[in-house]
Amino acid sequence: MTKNTDNTERTPPDLADIPAEWLAEFEAAARRPLKTRFRYAFIHTYKPVLDDEPYRSFDTMAEYRKWCNENLPDWLGYGSV
Repeated sequence: MTKNTDNTERTPPDLADIPAEWLAEFEAAARRPLKTRFRYAFIHTYKPVLDDEPYRSFDTMAEYRKWCNENLPDWLGYGSV
């Protein structure tokens, strides 16, 4: 048994509970060289407006938040709550 971050005990999943297809995929991935695993681990997703310029800078956090609210789509999650 191991402990969760809240110090409660948890039991590891039984291998019988994990679909065989998932285990086969995990084992195949584990055999790949680390460089290959890193290449496949990160998927670039285009983010409208954010990815259109190499960088932006703001003098204050208030300016940044205002820019986010006015320019970024809500689904990106950068807007004020």
